[in-house]
Amino acid sequence: MQFLTFIGFTLIVAIISYIKTRKTEESTSDGYFLGGRSLTAGVIAGSLLLTNLSTEQIVGLNGSAYQSGLSVMVWETLAAIAMVVTAIFLLPRYLKGGLTTVPGFLAKRFDVSTKTLTSVLFLSGYVVVLLPVILYSGSLAISGMFNVPELLSVTHTQSIWICVWGIGIVGSIYAVFGGLKAVAVSDSINAIGLLIGGILIPIFGLMMIGDGNLLDGLSILTTENPEKFKSMGSKTDPVPFYTIFTGMMLVQLFYWGTNQQIIQRALGAKDLKEGQKGLLLASFIKILGPIIVVLPGLIAFHVFQGNLETADSAYPMLVNKVLPNTWIGFFAAVLFGAILSSFNSVLNSSVTLFGIDVYKQHINKDADEKTVVKYGKLFGVILAIAAMFIAPLIANAGSLFDYLQEINGIYSIPILTIIVVGYLTKRVPAIAAKIGLVSGCVLYILSQFILQPYFVENAIEKAKGSGITDETALALTEAQAYPHFLDVMAILFLLNIGIMLLVGKLYPRKEDYIQEYTKQVDITPWKYVKQAGLLICVIVIGVYIYFS
Repeated sequence: MQFLTFIGFTLIVAIISYIKTRKTEESTSDGYFLGGRSLTAGVIAGSLLLTNLSTEQIVGLNGSAYQSGLSVMVWETLAAIAMVVTAIFLLPRYLKGGLTTVPGFLAKRFDVSTKTLTSVLFLSGYVVVLLPVILYSGSLAISGMFNVPELLSVTHTQSIWICVWGIGIVGSIYAVFGGLKAVAVSDSINAIGLLIGGILIPIFGLMMIGDGNLLDGLSILTTENPEKFKSMGSKTDPVPFYTIFTGMMLVQLFYWGTNQQIIQRALGAKDLKEGQKGLLLASFIKILGPIIVVLPGLIAFHVFQGNLETADSAYPMLVNKVLPNTWIGFFAAVLFGAILSSFNSVLNSSVTLFGIDVYKQHINKDADEKTVVKYGKLFGVILAIAAMFIAPLIANAGSLFDYLQEINGIYSIPILTIIVVGYLTKRVPAIAAKIGLVSGCVLYILSQFILQPYFVENAIEKAKGSGITDETALALTEAQAYPHFLDVMAILFLLNIGIMLLVGKLYPRKEDYIQEYTKQVDITPWKYVKQAGLLICVIVIGVYIYFS
């Protein structure tokens, strides 16, 4: 019965998405890649939320909360402020230039090779990191909820491979052959179900703790685990509080303001007003995100007494423990939709980047729009297959969420740097952008994969040699041995900006860069955008003060 409910709900979403999108002119690149620039605020908000709220968030962040407590909510709450900045500052400039991809701006501001290099960086990050993490975390959740190893008489590893390929094939069909509008419509439908299902998990969990009384459960949880309910992370937490003012905001600005998989939703807005309203609506709802992606992890810590083998199993185990059997099929379908959403959005963004920024620009400059779409789809299929082979290997990578965020720094900060400098200056040349991209990537890899392990290992060995064996003391030693990866991001961001400005001073452009208005989209801003943005920022600050 659970499996039939799962299949039924998934099919309903697919049919509605097909009906809603069959009239879209997907033979054109604008229709396929941007949904015909017709997305409304509600569709944009729902699509943004579900694109972000997938299993790498739900499973990974709840796992971090299980380990470290409420302090990891910063990944959700600070996102709201980043989305406000995107709505007010970045989106008007993107739509003014009629952009299809973020690297498209770099071609106009710097040169085509800068755009291509950026697109290749995006694509490399997608296939090596993001797509495999989405597939693996989704497979972990689905396998756990349906107990696939027992159902199919296979090992845990084999069940992950089966789920990875199942999700990957279905997601590829959605994203590659449906275009952005099909993805966005299915996202909006699934977003409603995910919000309902996601809120039910902590409700049932708290009722279990409180013997049927929700408020009693919350009281018991907070009273018996006070150390878990502190919004300001310590030095040994995954996100120390001070990193909010170093690299955390930079990561959020990259993700919500420049990452093609996310911003492509807003680029498909029918006008600037709808895009801004969509971003702000999503940011307001994002403040409530910890209820879904943090609170269940805290409940799981209490329910299982912190005795789970791996933190990333906290959410699937809690779902099995607290959710009534009649709800499991529905919630699995909704969670499957969330998995597909993130997978679809990354894959669709990859198809867009390759088709427009690589194939059309360098392989076949005379290709018509149908040909660009065709070869973009072919590339998407190849990318999906590669990700499906890589995904099961992530089982040995440690904490899912920490792995994802740290590895993303290889390309996120260099790309954010050149976009910021590109918009805020007029004379910095293309060679400065190339130097910024290369130096940012190389220095981050050097820092996190060579210097950090060296200093941490030496510090731990020295501490143990001095007779220190306490785990808390060793954790503090490790944290103090080398700067946090978010601090490293901030340092490299400032360093790269300095390098680019110096190159711009020595070898400036011959003419000032001036962005032209393409008139593809009405860029009249929503009249309440600043007031709404300020209100959201005040609420976020209030949340931190309350839980401090």
